[in-house]
Amino acid sequence: MNEFHHFIGKHVEVKISGESYYKGTLIDSGLDILVVYDHSASAFFYIPTVHIQRVKEVKREETSTDSLPVETPIESDTASISFRKTLTNAKGQFVQIYVTGNKSIHGYLTSIMNDYFVFYSPVYKTMFISMNHLKCLLPYPQAAVPYSLSNQSLPVNPTSIPLARTFESQCEKLENQIVVLDGGGNDEKIGLLQKVGRNRLTLITADREMVCWNLQHIKTIHVP
Repeated sequence: MNEFHHFIGKHVEVKISGESYYKGTLIDSGLDILVVYDHSASAFFYIPTVHIQRVKEVKREETSTDSLPVETPIESDTASISFRKTLTNAKGQFVQIYVTGNKSIHGYLTSIMNDYFVFYSPVYKTMFISMNHLKCLLPYPQAAVPYSLSNQSLPVNPTSIPLARTFESQCEKLENQIVVLDGGGNDEKIGLLQKVGRNRLTLITADREMVCWNLQHIKTIHVP
C-alpha cells in the first residue's frame, strides 16, 4: 500500500512538474507510478510519481453512468504495478510519451536499460531517453498506429547500435557524431558530440562554439 492508495476509484487531479495537469479516475497505484483514466478522452495516463507535485480529489465532470474499462491497455504480470514493469510490458506497443514540457513523442519502446530506454519514433527515428525525465505515457488505442502508417513503415528492429547499460555510457557511444538533444529546441542542443564524461556532455555547435551540458538534465538524445 502507498500514500495514493486511498484515492483509487475517485476522480482526481494530478499536477506534475512543468505546470501540467491530468484529470480522471485513479484506477491503479504502485510505489512509483499512478494510472489515471480520462473518461472524456477514453485515455489512460501512466504517470511516474517522481514528477507528481500533488494529487487531490475533485468534483467529477462526467455523468455518474460513465463506467470504467474492464482492462488496462498495458498488462501487468504481477499484483502490484511499477514504473519499470510498465515500461517493460509496454515494449512494442504504440504509445505517446511526454518528456519535455507539453511536447509529445509518438512511437514505441524497443529496449529497457538501467536508467534509460530506447524509443523508436517515425519522426525522430531511434531515440535514447532518460527514465528520470519521462513524465507521462499514454498507450494508443488497440490497433491504432501513429500517423496512420502501415506496419511495413515501422521497423521491427530499428537500430543496430550496440546498447550500453547506462544513459551516460550510451551517450559515449555517440561521440564524434552529430546529435540532437531534447528534440533540438535551441541551436545549442544540436551539434557534434565531442566528449562525454563525469556527468558532462560537450557539443560543438554549427557556429563552432563549445557548449557543455549537465548530463543529468538531458532528457533525450538521437542521431538525425
